[in-house]
Parts: sequence; structure tokens; C-alpha cells
Amino acid sequence: MTSYQALPGGGVTSALGFTAGAVNADVKGVGAAKLDVGALRSAVPAVAAGVFTTNKVSAAPVRYSRRQLAGGEAQAVVFNSGNANACTGEQGMRDAERMAEMAAEALGVPVPLVQVASTGVIGVPLPMDRITAGIGKLTLSRDGGHQAAEAIMTTDTFAKEIAVSLPIHGRTVTVGGMAKGSGMIHPNMATMLGFLTTDAALEAEYAAHLLRRVTDSTFNMLSVDGDTSTNDTLLLLANGEAGAPLLRGGDAESDAFAAALHHVAQELTIMLARDGEGATKVIEVRARGAESIEDARRVAMAVVQSPLVKTAVYGADPNWGRIACAAGYSGAALDQDRLDVAMAGTPLLRQGTPLPFDRAVVVAAIKDTARVPIEVNLNLGRYEATSWGCDLTEGYVDINGRYTT
Repeated sequence: MTSYQALPGGGVTSALGFTAGAVNADVKGVGAAKLDVGALRSAVPAVAAGVFTTNKVSAAPVRYSRRQLAGGEAQAVVFNSGNANACTGEQGMRDAERMAEMAAEALGVPVPLVQVASTGVIGVPLPMDRITAGIGKLTLSRDGGHQAAEAIMTTDTFAKEIAVSLPIHGRTVTVGGMAKGSGMIHPNMATMLGFLTTDAALEAEYAAHLLRRVTDSTFNMLSVDGDTSTNDTLLLLANGEAGAPLLRGGDAESDAFAAALHHVAQELTIMLARDGEGATKVIEVRARGAESIEDARRVAMAVVQSPLVKTAVYGADPNWGRIACAAGYSGAALDQDRLDVAMAGTPLLRQGTPLPFDRAVVVAAIKDTARVPIEVNLNLGRYEATSWGCDLTEGYVDINGRYTT
């Protein structure tokens, strides 16, 4: 039984001590009426942990924030959409540093405690005149989290926000978050820009360990298109403002908090899958019966990444052969004579033998649901994992074929 409760309309500033805001700085210089520069601030320095892109071509803000986060503490994040500040050379690093300096001055926090995140087009220098002007106009508030969630959107069609609360040692603790991501989403890290906040007090080493663990089973199990971004940034800030005792892990209260954080991350992951560029369906793949957790994840990710599976879901085609094929090349230990496959709740393959099924019923089941479940059972062990993705449609090609034009 879960101990956390959803907070209607909650988001990244639901936890005590967090404020945010955003402005239209016209980062792309096209006159669009879009929020595109924003900031998130904690009232006090917070324990901070981060997970960043594994792409060897990483953006300047990623390199800057990795370096600043070495101390395990942060108080603010400044961010922009419309320009990734990636592959921009030494000037890009200077611009990331300048964003941190400007935000520190505007928000009244030390420069070393400011994280920087950017998203948008690669290879274009930041328009620092517009960025600087935008940072100077920021006004942060408890209600500003919704604006902040909008400001990090690029090809996203909706803002992704969530918050939950739970009791910790008699105190009410809140976990909130926001994320952006629609395309160029693939592990590892997985996705996007994502900011998680809590007014719980976390020991620094535990915060870093917990974020990695949660990421591995949520954001790192997401794939929209197989492209790992240059700018992926996931941050966790814990400021302790709820007044609950410090959590270090290894006890029931820490476990309850971990479950709440996992729920927030998983719900954001599913939102990201739902908003995949051109997507009409979420694909949820549960791989069971694996010899190891690594094998379970390999199978789940191979299936959800497969262009043939993605297009089959789009066409409401119960083509279980594509699912079995992806499991087979995943690299996991597998015996095809023990393999089970089900799609949209209907068993299609059992112990390697095709099962009779009513095609019209399965087609209708796929068409009638927004989240298409696929289950693969290897029947070899006790480990399982779930991945999330989306179908592949003409809309994805249309969006990305004209991304810079």
C-alpha cells in the first residue's frame, strides 16, 4: 500500500521553499510569444544530485553543471529553451557561465550554487543579449512552477508536472517535479530536462544513490526515437524545509520516500512517452522471467525501441513476430521454446508456440487504448523490468524533417 498522495495541480514548486518563474525572451529571435527563459530557486541551499547525458558530444550547460554539482549542493537552476548551447566551443562555456552569474545576481544566490540547463537547436550560439534581458526580468513565485514547466518545452505539446505528499516522522513531506521531452529521447540518461524537488532532508550520498536507482528504472527505461540528446539533465534538489529528520536510507521512512520519488519519476516518464513527437499511443513493455535485472531491461528496451514494433502499434497490427524478434536480438539469455508474448492483454505466443486469437478483437483493443501493453515472459528466472515508448508515425518524420527550418 502506498503512503503518498497525489497533489492536484502539483508541480516543481509544490514542496516548501521552492519558487520558480519564466519569461518570453524570444530566444529563437522569431518573435514567438513563448515562455523560453526561466529559473527555479530554493529558499535555502539544498542537497543536490544529478544525472546527465552519456553522449560524448555534450552541451556546455551539461559540462558546466556537472562541474558545479561536484560539491553536492545547489540552490537554483536557470534554464532556456530554443537553443541547446551545444557544439558551440569555448564561447558556449563562457555563455553557460554567464547565465549562472546573471541568475545568481538576479536571484540572490551564490554563483557556485546555480545549475544551468538548455534545450533546443544544436550548433547555434546563444543570443546572450536576449538571454541576459530575460534573466533580468524574472519574477519567481510559488505559482511560477507552471510557467517554468512551459518554458522548457520545445516540440512538447503539453507541460509535464506532478507532485505528491507523504508523512515522514510525523511531518508532511512533498516531492514535485517537471520535465520536458518529446524527441531525441533515449537512454542513457534517457530523456530531457527534468527537475525534481523535495522539502525532505536527504543525506547527500543517499540522494545521489537514490536518484541513480530511480533513474535506472524510470527515465532510463524510456525511448522515443533511439537518439540520446546532447543536453539531457536530471536534477534532484532536497532543501529540508519540511522539518522532517534527515533520511539516510535503510529504514522504513526512507523506503516510503523512495517510493514517492519513484512514482513522480515514473509518471513523468510516462508523460514523456505520451508526448513523443507525432505519437498516438504509449507503448508499455513488461519483460518478465529473466535471469537477471540486466536481461529484463535489455528485452524491455529492445522491444520498445524496435521501429517495427512501433509501427505495428501505430497500425494496430498484432504482429507478435516483431516482438519475439526484438527479444531475440536483445542480448538477453533466451530460450525460444519457453518464450511467451502477449499484446493488448491477449496471449499470442506460449512456450514458443503461436496461439489462435481473434485478430479483430486484438486490433480493436489496440485502437481503443491510449497505452498499449506488451508482455514478454522469458520463463527463465525471477527478474522483470518495464519500459515505455510510443508508436512511430508520419508525424515524427514531419516534425523532424523541418526542425531547423
